[in-house]
Amino acid sequence: MSNFNIGKNEESLVSVIAGSNSDKLVFDKALKVLEENNIPHEFKILSAHRNPEELDKYIKSTKSLIFIAVVGLSAALPGVIASKTDKPVIGVPVNHNLGGLDALLSIVQMPPGVPVACVGIDRGDNAACLAIRILKLLKKM
Repeated sequence: MSNFNIGKNEESLVSVIAGSNSDKLVFDKALKVLEENNIPHEFKILSAHRNPEELDKYIKSTKSLIFIAVVGLSAALPGVIASKTDKPVIGVPVNHNLGGLDALLSIVQMPPGVPVACVGIDRGDNAACLAIRILKLLKKM
């Protein structure tokens, strides 16, 4: 993936949110790709269940254009984010239970009007690559 030329003083373009620090191996993959491509980004650990008010406040206040939500277990975070913003949301299911299929199915089965893109189980790197592709399209507008 080629570098996306963004000045160092620009605000974050991508927000990576993990539901738990136990998802570190997966969210680190996303952060690494963003860093390697010089994409300004933010990282937060916020649970849709444990920090709902803080999550809501963050979603409303961030200037980021794209959200990457890294989650396992109930995997509610991507859907909650998508229900509160019109910005693209990319869900990354994490292999905690049932080989990660429970998280994957939770992410891809969003109701009409609450779209969430989904990458493969534990593929934080692909989520970052998808975010970069979206940013490249936005830059051409």
